[in-house]
Amino acid sequence: MTTGTNTPGATPDPHHSSLSNAVPGKTTEGILDSERYYYRRVYVDAVRAITAVAESVHVDPARIVVAGGSQGGGLALAAASLSDVPVGALIDVPFLCHFGRAITVSDRDPCREISRYLSVNRDHAERVLRTLSHVDGASLASRATASALFSVALMDATCPPSTVYAAYNRYGGPKSMAVYPFNDHEGGQEFHQVEKYRWLARLLR
Repeated sequence: MTTGTNTPGATPDPHHSSLSNAVPGKTTEGILDSERYYYRRVYVDAVRAITAVAESVHVDPARIVVAGGSQGGGLALAAASLSDVPVGALIDVPFLCHFGRAITVSDRDPCREISRYLSVNRDHAERVLRTLSHVDGASLASRATASALFSVALMDATCPPSTVYAAYNRYGGPKSMAVYPFNDHEGGQEFHQVEKYRWLARLLR
């Protein structure tokens, strides 16, 4: 995997966009093969990061919580679904959920990257959707056992609310949802940050 500065990371990245006919952005790198898809490798890194943190002498492994918003929210959901270490998950306006719907109703990137790819590679739709099903938060969510606080913005055109609810409804652990009816992808921002602190206080006390 490469970092944001385009320098090599710890995970090999042999399927750069120039090798996979991908459009600009990360969502279509290796998208024709679930074993080589970019987000599969990101998920592996997320789970390994949790394992590494849990082994640190400076961390209480019984009090680890994963958190993120947008793409980070999708990764927090994946981490909580694929690792049994976290006791909590803060999942804000998550991307990477219900791809089959997201790529047909959202006209914004990153969902638009995938629909743009399929608009050119018209015969790849079945393979693309099969790959995406392996990393779809709405599919993985049923594996989770950690307590979770989700947030959704009902005017979100980047991560449509229906895709967030698809993951929330299938989430396997205890869960609650904070709803922001009049917000786009910014979600609850600092208002929601206070809600998360309160939720964490109850979870970890």
